[in-house]
Amino acid sequence: MNKVLVDKELIEEFINRGVENIFPSKEDLRKKLYSGERLKAYQGYDPTGPYLHVGHAMGIRGLRILQKLGHEVIFLVGDFTAKVGDPDKDSARKMLTDEEIEKNMAGWKTQAAQLIDFEGENPVQFKRNYEWLSKLQLQDLIKLMANATVQQMMERDLFDKRLKRKDPIGLQEFIYPLMQGYDSVAMGVDLEIGGADQTFNMLMGRTLVKNYLGKEKFVRSNIMMEAPDGITMSKTKGNGINLGDSPENMYGKAMSYSDELLIKALLLLTELPLKEIDGIDHQIKAGENPMKFKKLMAFEIVKMLKGVESATKAQEHFEKTVQNREISSDLMEKIHYTGKITVQNLLKECVKENSSSQIKRTIEQGGVEINGGKVIDPFSEVDIKSGDVIKYGKRKYFRVE
Repeated sequence: MNKVLVDKELIEEFINRGVENIFPSKEDLRKKLYSGERLKAYQGYDPTGPYLHVGHAMGIRGLRILQKLGHEVIFLVGDFTAKVGDPDKDSARKMLTDEEIEKNMAGWKTQAAQLIDFEGENPVQFKRNYEWLSKLQLQDLIKLMANATVQQMMERDLFDKRLKRKDPIGLQEFIYPLMQGYDSVAMGVDLEIGGADQTFNMLMGRTLVKNYLGKEKFVRSNIMMEAPDGITMSKTKGNGINLGDSPENMYGKAMSYSDELLIKALLLLTELPLKEIDGIDHQIKAGENPMKFKKLMAFEIVKMLKGVESATKAQEHFEKTVQNREISSDLMEKIHYTGKITVQNLLKECVKENSSSQIKRTIEQGGVEINGGKVIDPFSEVDIKSGDVIKYGKRKYFRVE
């Protein structure tokens, strides 16, 4: 059995940095972590899109701290819960097919491995909840549903809002929190980490662990971080700084954050010491230009995921292409497509990490140029030849080979 470390600095960072709430209380979890008892902890991610993002990295970094302390850590893919769809405030989520789920999660282990170790003396376990949820029979489901009431479900503001708008609420959406909660029972965990938007589901798991296993389960909910566009980061929307992005793209996206979100991004998305962030906050309030601190934030995000060398090159790329408006062939990504194609399909070949809707919106807003000329019709046909240069957004350049 792995030896559990009691490291004050790591424990205090785990229970404080980027944390919105801890159940039953911060003090209770602190005592448990200082006790030296080995805990089993996890965070789950539904494969609703192909990229994890830096919002997820907050939880993954929490798992890494627990891994360093010697606790048993699980990275869970919700490949069965994705079939149901976590309830959303606007409408029922699309029920994904097996093929879509496998495609979306294909690169997740590699992306997460930038922050946690799936090998070594205390490896993080990579699990899928299909393993146990697919085996539940009708009698198991009835027993599971008996642990919650309709009134409890309707306490969720997203259901209340949809009911007031007379928007439909699928019965499968009521089952989702119970299925996520059952993950904690099936794995016998002591602690779950997740975004604040998952608090209801995580507390359902806390109830089920108590009812099924007769023990306590701690819950740590993370503060939610906006994407550079000001909307909450989403795998489905694809609007975040993705863990699978190139260093240059990560850096450029981070530089798109508004000045108002800079301190929050430093706190949640980097590993800069809190005292240093507090000092930066004071300097900005005293009139210091936020630009150098925004560049520091972008550098630290890339460094955390890709290393110092990649962060340095990403910063140089940004300064040349965006700040100094320079572009040379060695800074362009290569694509190997020639012939007639619509602008939108061409950009799908170039910017594979962006969704079709994102690409279409960027084109219509004038964010695409071919050989220096703007194109704003996503469905217009272009004849692409070797040597053509395509610009996408403010930072990305492609050269046809």
